[in-house]
Amino acid sequence: MGRTLQNTMINLGLQNACDEAVYQLGLDMEELEEIEEDAGLGNGGLGRLAACFLDSMATLGLAAYGYGIRYEYGIFNQKIRDGWQVEEADDWLRHGNPWEKARPEYMLPVHFYGRVEHSASGAKWIDTQVVLALPYDTPVPGYMNNTVNTMRLWSARAPNDFNLRDFNVGDYIQAVLDRNLAENISRVLYPNDNFFEGKELRLKQEYFVVAATLQDIIRRFKASKFGSTDSVRTVFDSFPDQVAIQLNDTHPAMAIPELMRIFVDIEKLPWDKVGTAHLVSWTCTHLPVVEEPILWLFGMIHGVGHPQCHHLSPPPWLHRQHIASLFPNDVDRLRRMSLIEEGDTKRINMAHLCIVGSHAVNGVAKIHSEIVKTQVFEDFAELEPEKFQNKTNGITPRRWLLLCNPGLAELIAEKIGEDYVRDLSQLTKLHKFVDDDLFIREVAKVKQENKVKFAQYLEKEYKVKINPSSMFDVHVKRIHEYKRQLMNCLHIITMYNRIRRDPAKLFVPRTVIIGGKVS
Repeated sequence: MGRTLQNTMINLGLQNACDEAVYQLGLDMEELEEIEEDAGLGNGGLGRLAACFLDSMATLGLAAYGYGIRYEYGIFNQKIRDGWQVEEADDWLRHGNPWEKARPEYMLPVHFYGRVEHSASGAKWIDTQVVLALPYDTPVPGYMNNTVNTMRLWSARAPNDFNLRDFNVGDYIQAVLDRNLAENISRVLYPNDNFFEGKELRLKQEYFVVAATLQDIIRRFKASKFGSTDSVRTVFDSFPDQVAIQLNDTHPAMAIPELMRIFVDIEKLPWDKVGTAHLVSWTCTHLPVVEEPILWLFGMIHGVGHPQCHHLSPPPWLHRQHIASLFPNDVDRLRRMSLIEEGDTKRINMAHLCIVGSHAVNGVAKIHSEIVKTQVFEDFAELEPEKFQNKTNGITPRRWLLLCNPGLAELIAEKIGEDYVRDLSQLTKLHKFVDDDLFIREVAKVKQENKVKFAQYLEKEYKVKINPSSMFDVHVKRIHEYKRQLMNCLHIITMYNRIRRDPAKLFVPRTVIIGGKVS
Protein backbone atom coordinates (compact mmCIF):
# COMPACT_ATOMS: atom_id res chain seq x y z
CA MET A 1 0.00 0.00 0.00
CA GLY A 2 2.90 2.34 0.63
CA ARG A 3 2.67 5.43 2.82
CA THR A 4 -0.75 6.86 3.55
CA LEU A 5 -0.35 10.47 4.76
CA GLN A 6 0.40 12.31 1.52
CA ASN A 7 -1.94 10.14 -0.55
CA THR A 8 -4.80 10.86 1.87
CA MET A 9 -4.15 14.62 1.82
CA ILE A 10 -4.21 14.61 -2.00
CA ASN A 11 -7.41 12.58 -2.24
CA LEU A 12 -9.16 14.81 0.32
CA GLY A 13 -7.89 18.00 -1.34
CA LEU A 14 -6.12 19.08 1.85
CA GLN A 15 -2.46 19.03 0.84
CA ASN A 16 -1.94 22.79 0.51
CA ALA A 17 -3.84 23.53 3.72
CA CYS A 18 -1.87 20.89 5.64
CA ASP A 19 1.45 22.10 4.20
CA GLU A 20 0.66 25.64 5.32
CA ALA A 21 -0.50 24.56 8.79
CA VAL A 22 2.63 22.48 9.40
CA TYR A 23 4.82 25.33 8.11
CA GLN A 24 3.14 27.71 10.59
CA LEU A 25 4.19 25.30 13.34
CA GLY A 26 7.79 25.57 12.17
CA LEU A 27 7.86 22.01 10.83
CA ASP A 28 8.69 20.54 7.42
CA MET A 29 5.94 18.44 5.82
CA GLU A 30 8.43 16.42 3.74
CA GLU A 31 10.34 15.44 6.89
CA LEU A 32 7.06 14.40 8.53
CA GLU A 33 6.14 12.28 5.51
CA GLU A 34 9.53 10.56 5.59
CA ILE A 35 8.92 9.39 9.18
CA GLU A 36 5.92 7.27 8.16
CA GLU A 37 6.58 3.57 7.69
CA ASP A 38 5.95 2.07 4.27
CA ALA A 39 3.24 -0.61 4.45
CA GLY A 40 4.96 -3.22 2.26
CA LEU A 41 2.28 -5.90 2.53
CA GLY A 42 2.53 -7.31 -0.99
CA ASN A 43 5.04 -8.24 -3.65
CA GLY A 44 5.92 -5.94 -6.52
CA GLY A 45 3.36 -5.53 -9.27
CA LEU A 46 0.85 -8.02 -7.86
CA GLY A 47 0.64 -6.26 -4.51
CA ARG A 48 0.64 -2.82 -6.11
CA LEU A 49 -2.15 -3.85 -8.49
CA ALA A 50 -4.34 -4.67 -5.48
CA ALA A 51 -3.52 -1.29 -3.92
CA CYS A 52 -4.37 0.56 -7.15
CA PHE A 53 -7.64 -1.42 -7.37
CA LEU A 54 -8.64 -0.05 -3.95
CA ASP A 55 -7.83 3.57 -4.88
CA SER A 56 -9.67 3.23 -8.19
CA MET A 57 -12.79 1.63 -6.68
CA ALA A 58 -13.01 4.35 -4.03
CA THR A 59 -12.58 7.09 -6.65
CA LEU A 60 -15.28 5.50 -8.83
CA GLY A 61 -17.61 5.41 -5.82
CA LEU A 62 -17.91 1.61 -5.84
CA ALA A 63 -18.86 0.06 -2.50
CA ALA A 64 -15.94 -2.31 -1.97
CA TYR A 65 -13.72 -3.90 0.64
CA GLY A 66 -10.12 -4.97 0.11
CA TYR A 67 -9.14 -8.01 2.18
CA GLY A 68 -5.67 -9.25 3.02
CA ILE A 69 -3.34 -10.27 5.84
CA ARG A 70 -1.90 -7.83 8.36
CA TYR A 71 1.64 -9.15 8.20
CA GLU A 72 3.69 -8.26 11.25
CA TYR A 73 6.76 -8.18 9.01
CA GLY A 74 6.29 -6.99 5.42
CA ILE A 75 8.58 -7.30 2.41
CA PHE A 76 12.14 -7.36 3.80
CA ASN A 77 14.39 -4.31 3.91
CA GLN A 78 17.45 -4.65 1.70
CA LYS A 79 20.99 -3.68 2.65
CA ILE A 80 24.01 -4.10 0.38
CA ARG A 81 27.21 -5.14 2.17
CA ASP A 82 30.40 -5.89 0.24
CA GLY A 83 28.34 -6.15 -2.93
CA TRP A 84 25.92 -8.72 -1.49
CA GLN A 85 22.29 -8.40 -0.44
CA VAL A 86 21.57 -8.66 3.27
CA GLU A 87 17.91 -8.97 4.29
CA GLU A 88 16.60 -7.19 7.36
CA ALA A 89 13.15 -7.68 8.90
CA ASP A 90 10.59 -5.00 8.01
CA ASP A 91 9.28 -4.31 11.51
CA TRP A 92 6.82 -1.71 10.19
CA LEU A 93 4.48 -1.93 13.21
CA ARG A 94 7.09 -1.29 15.90
CA HIS A 95 5.73 2.22 16.56
CA GLY A 96 2.10 1.29 15.87
CA ASN A 97 0.01 2.24 12.86
CA PRO A 98 -2.12 5.39 13.30
CA TRP A 99 -4.19 4.67 10.18
CA GLU A 100 -5.68 1.37 11.36
CA LYS A 101 -8.42 0.55 13.84
CA ALA A 102 -8.71 -2.88 15.46
CA ARG A 103 -12.23 -4.32 15.25
CA PRO A 104 -12.32 -7.09 17.89
CA GLU A 105 -16.13 -7.13 17.72
CA TYR A 106 -15.81 -8.74 14.27
CA MET A 107 -13.19 -11.33 15.23
CA LEU A 108 -13.85 -14.70 13.56
CA PRO A 109 -12.68 -18.29 14.12
CA VAL A 110 -10.71 -20.09 11.39
CA HIS A 111 -10.40 -23.87 11.63
CA PHE A 112 -7.46 -26.06 10.62
CA TYR A 113 -6.83 -29.82 10.52
CA GLY A 114 -9.44 -32.00 12.25
CA ARG A 115 -11.76 -34.52 10.58
CA VAL A 116 -15.19 -34.63 9.00
CA GLU A 117 -18.02 -36.50 10.71
CA HIS A 118 -21.08 -37.43 8.63
CA SER A 119 -24.55 -37.71 10.16
CA ALA A 120 -28.18 -37.44 9.13
CA SER A 121 -27.99 -33.65 9.54
CA GLY A 122 -25.00 -33.40 7.23
CA ALA A 123 -21.22 -33.17 7.44
CA LYS A 124 -19.56 -31.63 10.49
CA TRP A 125 -15.91 -30.54 10.80
CA ILE A 126 -14.69 -31.55 14.29
CA ASP A 127 -11.51 -31.83 16.40
CA THR A 128 -10.06 -28.75 14.69
CA GLN A 129 -7.35 -26.33 15.72
CA VAL A 130 -8.88 -22.86 15.96
CA VAL A 131 -7.07 -19.63 15.11
CA LEU A 132 -8.89 -16.33 15.61
CA ALA A 133 -8.83 -13.74 12.82
CA LEU A 134 -8.77 -10.21 14.27
CA PRO A 135 -9.64 -7.54 11.66
CA TYR A 136 -7.88 -4.18 11.40
CA ASP A 137 -9.60 -1.55 9.24
CA THR A 138 -7.79 1.14 7.24
CA PRO A 139 -9.72 3.88 5.39
CA VAL A 140 -9.25 4.14 1.61
CA PRO A 141 -10.47 7.60 0.49
CA GLY A 142 -11.59 8.27 -3.07
CA TYR A 143 -10.35 11.33 -4.91
CA MET A 144 -12.42 14.40 -4.01
CA ASN A 145 -15.73 12.49 -3.95
CA ASN A 146 -16.66 12.12 -0.26
CA THR A 147 -16.27 8.33 -0.52
CA VAL A 148 -14.19 6.26 1.88
CA ASN A 149 -13.91 2.49 1.42
CA THR A 150 -12.25 0.02 3.77
CA MET A 151 -9.21 -2.20 3.61
CA ARG A 152 -9.66 -4.96 6.18
CA LEU A 153 -6.53 -6.90 7.12
CA TRP A 154 -6.65 -10.05 9.26
CA SER A 155 -4.24 -10.73 12.11
CA ALA A 156 -3.93 -14.25 13.55
CA ARG A 157 -4.60 -14.60 17.28
CA ALA A 158 -4.55 -17.71 19.44
CA PRO A 159 -7.70 -18.44 21.47
CA ASN A 160 -7.39 -17.85 25.22
CA ASP A 161 -8.75 -21.17 26.43
CA PHE A 162 -6.11 -23.54 27.77
CA ASN A 163 -6.43 -27.22 28.44
CA LEU A 164 -6.92 -27.30 32.24
CA ARG A 165 -5.43 -30.78 32.52
CA ASP A 166 -2.22 -29.57 30.85
CA PHE A 167 -2.17 -26.65 33.26
CA ASN A 168 -2.51 -28.98 36.23
CA VAL A 169 0.40 -31.16 35.12
CA GLY A 170 2.68 -28.16 34.78
CA ASP A 171 2.47 -27.51 31.04
CA TYR A 172 1.07 -24.00 31.39
CA ILE A 173 4.29 -22.39 30.11
CA GLN A 174 4.32 -24.67 27.06
CA ALA A 175 0.65 -23.90 26.43
CA VAL A 176 1.44 -20.18 26.39
CA LEU A 177 4.44 -20.73 24.09
CA ASP A 178 2.30 -22.80 21.72
CA ARG A 179 0.17 -19.71 21.10
CA ASN A 180 3.03 -18.46 18.89
CA LEU A 181 2.45 -21.32 16.48
CA ALA A 182 -1.08 -20.06 15.77
CA GLU A 183 -0.03 -16.43 15.51
CA ASN A 184 2.82 -17.24 13.10
CA ILE A 185 0.22 -17.33 10.31
CA SER A 186 0.27 -13.54 10.01
CA ARG A 187 3.86 -13.09 11.12
CA VAL A 188 5.68 -12.59 7.81
CA LEU A 189 5.07 -11.99 4.11
CA TYR A 190 6.70 -14.50 1.77
CA PRO A 191 9.17 -12.38 -0.25
CA ASN A 192 8.06 -13.45 -3.73
CA ASP A 193 4.70 -13.84 -5.41
CA ASN A 194 5.20 -16.82 -7.70
CA PHE A 195 7.12 -19.53 -5.85
CA PHE A 196 6.52 -20.91 -2.35
CA GLU A 197 8.15 -24.34 -2.51
CA GLY A 198 5.03 -26.04 -1.15
CA LYS A 199 5.34 -24.46 2.29
CA GLU A 200 2.54 -25.49 4.65
CA LEU A 201 2.66 -22.08 6.37
CA ARG A 202 1.97 -20.39 3.02
CA LEU A 203 -1.01 -22.67 2.43
CA LYS A 204 -2.31 -21.83 5.92
CA GLN A 205 -1.95 -18.12 5.11
CA GLU A 206 -3.95 -18.59 1.93
CA TYR A 207 -6.73 -20.47 3.72
CA PHE A 208 -6.69 -18.09 6.72
CA VAL A 209 -7.43 -14.96 4.67
CA VAL A 210 -10.02 -16.78 2.54
CA ALA A 211 -11.92 -18.36 5.45
CA ALA A 212 -12.06 -15.17 7.51
CA THR A 213 -13.04 -13.02 4.52
CA LEU A 214 -15.89 -15.24 3.35
CA GLN A 215 -17.32 -15.44 6.86
CA ASP A 216 -17.18 -11.63 7.01
CA ILE A 217 -18.85 -11.21 3.60
CA ILE A 218 -21.69 -13.54 4.60
CA ARG A 219 -22.03 -11.85 8.02
CA ARG A 220 -22.41 -8.46 6.34
CA PHE A 221 -24.88 -9.85 3.80
CA LYS A 222 -27.03 -11.34 6.57
CA ALA A 223 -26.92 -8.13 8.60
CA SER A 224 -27.82 -5.96 5.57
CA LYS A 225 -31.47 -4.88 5.49
CA PHE A 226 -31.41 -3.84 1.83
CA GLY A 227 -34.20 -5.65 -0.01
CA SER A 228 -35.10 -7.75 3.04
CA THR A 229 -37.65 -7.44 5.84
CA ASP A 230 -36.00 -10.13 7.99
CA SER A 231 -33.97 -9.06 11.03
CA VAL A 232 -31.28 -11.50 9.92
CA ARG A 233 -31.27 -12.86 6.38
CA THR A 234 -31.54 -16.60 5.97
CA VAL A 235 -32.38 -16.72 2.25
CA PHE A 236 -29.48 -16.49 -0.18
CA ASP A 237 -31.45 -16.00 -3.43
CA SER A 238 -30.24 -12.38 -3.79
CA PHE A 239 -26.66 -13.16 -2.75
CA PRO A 240 -25.24 -13.23 -6.33
CA ASP A 241 -26.93 -9.89 -7.12
CA GLN A 242 -25.40 -8.14 -4.11
CA VAL A 243 -22.02 -9.81 -3.69
CA ALA A 244 -19.11 -9.99 -6.14
CA ILE A 245 -15.79 -11.61 -5.22
CA GLN A 246 -12.66 -10.86 -7.23
CA LEU A 247 -9.65 -13.17 -6.79
CA ASN A 248 -6.23 -11.61 -7.40
CA ASP A 249 -4.15 -14.46 -8.91
CA THR A 250 -4.30 -18.06 -7.61
CA HIS A 251 -3.36 -17.24 -4.00
CA PRO A 252 -7.00 -16.94 -2.81
CA ALA A 253 -8.21 -19.86 -5.00
CA MET A 254 -9.36 -21.77 -1.92
CA ALA A 255 -12.21 -19.25 -1.69
CA ILE A 256 -14.06 -21.39 -4.24
CA PRO A 257 -14.24 -24.68 -2.27
CA GLU A 258 -14.52 -22.78 1.03
CA LEU A 259 -17.58 -20.90 -0.21
CA MET A 260 -19.14 -24.19 -1.24
CA ARG A 261 -18.37 -25.65 2.20
CA ILE A 262 -20.09 -22.72 3.93
CA PHE A 263 -23.15 -22.94 1.67
CA VAL A 264 -23.55 -26.72 2.00
CA ASP A 265 -22.27 -27.58 5.50
CA ILE A 266 -23.07 -24.39 7.45
CA GLU A 267 -26.03 -22.81 5.66
CA LYS A 268 -27.47 -26.23 4.68
CA LEU A 269 -28.20 -25.23 1.09
CA PRO A 270 -28.69 -28.13 -1.37
CA TRP A 271 -25.85 -28.93 -3.82
CA ASP A 272 -27.97 -28.14 -6.87
CA LYS A 273 -28.80 -24.67 -5.51
CA VAL A 274 -25.27 -23.48 -4.86
CA GLY A 275 -22.26 -22.60 -6.97
CA THR A 276 -19.55 -19.97 -7.14
CA ALA A 277 -19.33 -19.21 -10.86
CA HIS A 278 -21.91 -16.40 -10.69
CA LEU A 279 -20.11 -14.81 -7.70
CA VAL A 280 -16.41 -15.08 -8.48
CA SER A 281 -14.15 -13.52 -11.11
CA TRP A 282 -10.44 -14.27 -11.45
CA THR A 283 -7.52 -12.11 -12.52
CA CYS A 284 -4.66 -14.20 -13.90
CA THR A 285 -1.65 -11.98 -13.27
CA HIS A 286 1.09 -14.47 -14.12
CA LEU A 287 1.51 -16.96 -16.92
CA PRO A 288 1.28 -20.10 -14.76
CA VAL A 289 3.89 -22.75 -15.43
CA VAL A 290 4.48 -26.08 -13.72
CA GLU A 291 7.20 -24.65 -11.45
CA GLU A 292 4.79 -22.18 -9.92
CA PRO A 293 2.66 -22.89 -6.84
CA ILE A 294 -0.57 -23.42 -8.78
CA LEU A 295 -0.13 -27.13 -8.04
CA TRP A 296 -0.74 -27.73 -4.33
CA LEU A 297 -0.39 -31.27 -3.06
CA PHE A 298 -3.85 -32.75 -2.52
CA GLY A 299 -2.64 -34.37 0.70
CA MET A 300 -1.37 -31.05 2.08
CA ILE A 301 -4.70 -29.30 1.44
CA HIS A 302 -6.50 -32.36 2.80
CA GLY A 303 -4.49 -32.00 6.01
CA VAL A 304 -4.65 -28.23 6.52
CA GLY A 305 -8.29 -27.65 5.50
CA HIS A 306 -9.81 -31.12 5.43
CA PRO A 307 -13.34 -30.45 4.09
CA GLN A 308 -12.21 -28.20 1.22
CA CYS A 309 -11.12 -31.24 -0.82
CA HIS A 310 -14.73 -32.42 -0.72
CA HIS A 311 -16.17 -29.10 -1.88
CA LEU A 312 -14.25 -28.26 -5.03
CA SER A 313 -16.66 -26.31 -7.24
CA PRO A 314 -17.82 -28.11 -9.25
CA PRO A 315 -16.70 -31.45 -7.79
CA PRO A 316 -13.80 -32.91 -9.83
CA TRP A 317 -15.88 -35.93 -10.89
CA LEU A 318 -18.73 -33.69 -12.12
CA HIS A 319 -16.29 -31.50 -14.07
CA ARG A 320 -14.65 -34.58 -15.63
CA GLN A 321 -18.09 -35.96 -16.47
CA HIS A 322 -19.01 -32.71 -18.22
CA ILE A 323 -15.79 -32.63 -20.28
CA ALA A 324 -16.12 -36.34 -21.15
CA SER A 325 -19.67 -35.80 -22.44
CA LEU A 326 -18.54 -32.93 -24.68
CA PHE A 327 -15.38 -34.63 -25.94
CA PRO A 328 -15.95 -38.40 -25.77
CA ASN A 329 -12.83 -40.57 -26.04
CA ASP A 330 -10.51 -37.54 -25.80
CA VAL A 331 -8.54 -38.83 -22.81
CA ASP A 332 -5.68 -36.37 -23.31
CA ARG A 333 -8.03 -33.37 -23.15
CA LEU A 334 -9.63 -34.83 -20.04
CA ARG A 335 -6.21 -35.01 -18.41
CA ARG A 336 -5.24 -31.47 -19.50
CA MET A 337 -8.45 -29.95 -18.11
CA SER A 338 -8.64 -31.91 -14.87
CA LEU A 339 -8.82 -30.05 -11.55
CA ILE A 340 -6.78 -32.80 -9.90
CA GLU A 341 -3.58 -33.99 -11.52
CA GLU A 342 -3.03 -37.69 -10.98
CA GLY A 343 0.40 -39.23 -10.52
CA ASP A 344 2.61 -40.48 -7.72
CA THR A 345 0.97 -37.77 -5.61
CA LYS A 346 -2.33 -36.06 -6.36
CA ARG A 347 -2.07 -32.33 -6.92
CA ILE A 348 -4.80 -29.72 -7.24
CA ASN A 349 -4.32 -27.26 -10.09
CA MET A 350 -5.39 -23.97 -8.53
CA ALA A 351 -5.52 -22.12 -11.86
CA HIS A 352 -7.94 -24.69 -13.29
CA LEU A 353 -10.00 -24.40 -10.11
CA CYS A 354 -10.18 -20.61 -10.55
CA ILE A 355 -11.26 -20.89 -14.19
CA VAL A 356 -13.98 -23.48 -13.54
CA GLY A 357 -15.24 -21.71 -10.40
CA SER A 358 -15.43 -18.19 -11.94
CA HIS A 359 -17.75 -16.44 -14.36
CA ALA A 360 -14.97 -14.25 -15.81
CA VAL A 361 -11.23 -14.70 -16.30
CA ASN A 362 -9.01 -11.81 -17.33
CA GLY A 363 -5.39 -11.28 -18.24
CA VAL A 364 -3.70 -7.98 -17.41
CA ALA A 365 -2.57 -6.78 -20.86
CA LYS A 366 -3.68 -7.47 -24.44
CA ILE A 367 -0.75 -9.74 -25.33
CA HIS A 368 -0.93 -11.48 -21.94
CA SER A 369 -4.66 -12.15 -22.30
CA GLU A 370 -4.11 -13.57 -25.79
CA ILE A 371 -1.43 -15.96 -24.49
CA VAL A 372 -3.75 -16.99 -21.65
CA LYS A 373 -6.52 -17.76 -24.18
CA THR A 374 -4.55 -19.30 -27.04
CA GLN A 375 -1.74 -21.13 -25.24
CA VAL A 376 -1.91 -21.53 -21.47
CA PHE A 377 -5.64 -22.27 -21.08
CA GLU A 378 -6.55 -22.98 -24.70
CA ASP A 379 -8.85 -25.92 -23.85
CA PHE A 380 -10.87 -23.89 -21.36
CA ALA A 381 -11.13 -20.90 -23.73
CA GLU A 382 -12.37 -23.20 -26.50
CA LEU A 383 -15.06 -24.50 -24.16
CA GLU A 384 -16.18 -21.09 -22.81
CA PRO A 385 -14.76 -18.30 -24.99
CA GLU A 386 -17.09 -15.69 -23.49
CA LYS A 387 -15.49 -16.21 -20.07
CA PHE A 388 -12.05 -14.93 -21.11
CA GLN A 389 -11.50 -11.17 -21.17
CA ASN A 390 -8.72 -8.60 -21.18
CA LYS A 391 -8.39 -5.88 -18.59
CA THR A 392 -5.26 -3.86 -19.28
CA ASN A 393 -3.95 -2.86 -15.88
CA GLY A 394 -3.30 0.76 -15.15
CA ILE A 395 -1.90 2.59 -12.15
CA THR A 396 -3.61 5.20 -10.05
CA PRO A 397 -2.69 8.72 -11.26
CA ARG A 398 -3.29 10.09 -7.77
CA ARG A 399 -0.26 8.37 -6.23
CA TRP A 400 1.90 7.97 -9.34
CA LEU A 401 1.48 11.44 -10.83
CA LEU A 402 0.04 13.95 -8.38
CA LEU A 403 2.06 12.58 -5.46
CA CYS A 404 5.25 11.44 -7.22
CA ASN A 405 5.56 14.13 -9.86
CA PRO A 406 3.70 17.26 -8.72
CA GLY A 407 5.62 19.50 -11.15
CA LEU A 408 4.40 17.58 -14.19
CA ALA A 409 0.88 17.22 -12.73
CA GLU A 410 0.57 21.01 -12.32
CA LEU A 411 1.92 21.65 -15.82
CA ILE A 412 -0.65 19.30 -17.36
CA ALA A 413 -3.47 20.85 -15.29
CA GLU A 414 -2.52 24.32 -16.56
CA LYS A 415 -3.04 23.16 -20.13
CA ILE A 416 -6.06 20.81 -19.98
CA GLY A 417 -7.61 21.29 -16.52
CA GLU A 418 -7.71 18.90 -13.55
CA ASP A 419 -10.36 16.42 -14.70
CA TYR A 420 -7.67 14.15 -16.18
CA VAL A 421 -6.88 13.02 -12.63
CA ARG A 422 -10.14 11.02 -12.69
CA ASP A 423 -10.11 10.29 -16.43
CA LEU A 424 -6.72 9.65 -18.01
CA SER A 425 -8.22 9.47 -21.51
CA GLN A 426 -8.29 13.27 -21.32
CA LEU A 427 -4.50 13.28 -21.66
CA THR A 428 -5.10 13.01 -25.42
CA LYS A 429 -5.88 16.76 -25.23
CA LEU A 430 -2.11 17.28 -24.91
CA HIS A 431 -1.72 16.27 -28.58
CA LYS A 432 -2.47 19.85 -29.60
CA PHE A 433 0.60 21.04 -27.66
CA VAL A 434 3.22 18.72 -29.25
CA ASP A 435 4.46 21.59 -31.42
CA ASP A 436 4.20 24.20 -28.67
CA ASP A 437 7.87 25.05 -28.02
CA LEU A 438 7.15 26.77 -24.70
CA PHE A 439 5.22 23.76 -23.37
CA ILE A 440 7.90 21.31 -24.53
CA ARG A 441 10.58 23.41 -22.77
CA GLU A 442 8.49 23.50 -19.57
CA VAL A 443 8.11 19.69 -19.65
CA ALA A 444 11.86 19.32 -20.18
CA LYS A 445 12.50 21.69 -17.27
CA VAL A 446 10.30 19.64 -14.89
CA LYS A 447 12.06 16.47 -16.03
CA GLN A 448 15.52 17.97 -15.48
CA GLU A 449 14.57 19.24 -12.01
CA ASN A 450 13.43 15.73 -11.06
CA LYS A 451 16.69 14.24 -12.36
CA VAL A 452 18.74 16.74 -10.33
CA LYS A 453 16.72 15.87 -7.20
CA PHE A 454 17.35 12.18 -7.81
CA ALA A 455 21.07 12.72 -8.40
CA GLN A 456 21.31 14.67 -5.12
CA TYR A 457 19.44 11.90 -3.27
CA LEU A 458 21.71 9.22 -4.73
CA GLU A 459 24.84 11.10 -3.71
CA LYS A 460 23.53 11.80 -0.19
CA GLU A 461 22.25 8.26 0.53
CA TYR A 462 24.69 6.08 -1.42
CA LYS A 463 27.73 8.32 -2.10
CA VAL A 464 27.30 7.71 -5.85
CA LYS A 465 27.68 10.64 -8.26
CA ILE A 466 25.82 10.62 -11.57
CA ASN A 467 25.45 13.16 -14.35
CA PRO A 468 21.91 14.63 -14.16
CA SER A 469 22.25 15.81 -17.78
CA SER A 470 22.69 12.25 -19.05
CA MET A 471 19.87 10.01 -20.26
CA PHE A 472 18.54 7.95 -17.35
CA ASP A 473 17.91 4.28 -18.15
CA VAL A 474 16.28 2.86 -15.00
CA HIS A 475 15.30 -0.77 -14.47
CA VAL A 476 13.97 -1.42 -10.96
CA LYS A 477 12.26 -4.75 -10.36
CA ARG A 478 12.66 -7.91 -8.33
CA ILE A 479 15.86 -9.62 -9.49
CA HIS A 480 14.69 -12.63 -11.50
CA GLU A 481 15.41 -14.28 -14.85
CA TYR A 482 12.04 -13.33 -16.33
CA LYS A 483 12.47 -9.68 -15.27
CA ARG A 484 15.34 -9.53 -17.82
CA GLN A 485 18.02 -7.72 -15.78
CA LEU A 486 20.61 -9.95 -17.48
CA MET A 487 19.40 -8.74 -20.90
CA ASN A 488 19.92 -5.17 -19.73
CA CYS A 489 23.48 -5.99 -18.61
CA LEU A 490 24.23 -7.51 -22.02
CA HIS A 491 22.84 -4.36 -23.62
CA ILE A 492 25.21 -2.21 -21.54
CA ILE A 493 28.16 -4.32 -22.74
CA THR A 494 26.93 -4.02 -26.34
CA MET A 495 26.73 -0.22 -26.11
CA TYR A 496 30.19 -0.08 -24.52
CA ASN A 497 31.65 -2.19 -27.33
CA ARG A 498 30.06 0.11 -29.91
CA ILE A 499 31.72 3.12 -28.29
CA ARG A 500 35.10 1.37 -28.26
CA ARG A 501 34.69 0.34 -31.90
CA ASP A 502 33.79 3.84 -33.09
CA PRO A 503 34.95 6.39 -30.46
CA ALA A 504 34.57 9.30 -32.87
CA LYS A 505 30.82 8.74 -33.21
CA LEU A 506 28.59 10.98 -31.09
CA PHE A 507 26.85 9.01 -28.33
CA VAL A 508 24.26 10.34 -25.88
CA PRO A 509 25.68 10.09 -22.32
CA ARG A 510 23.63 7.47 -20.48
CA THR A 511 23.27 6.54 -16.79
CA VAL A 512 22.01 2.97 -16.41
CA ILE A 513 20.52 2.03 -13.03
CA ILE A 514 19.52 -1.60 -12.43
CA GLY A 515 18.13 -2.33 -9.00
CA GLY A 516 15.90 -4.75 -7.15
CA LYS A 517 15.58 -7.30 -4.39
CA VAL A 518 16.73 -10.89 -4.74
CA SER A 519 13.99 -13.17 -3.43
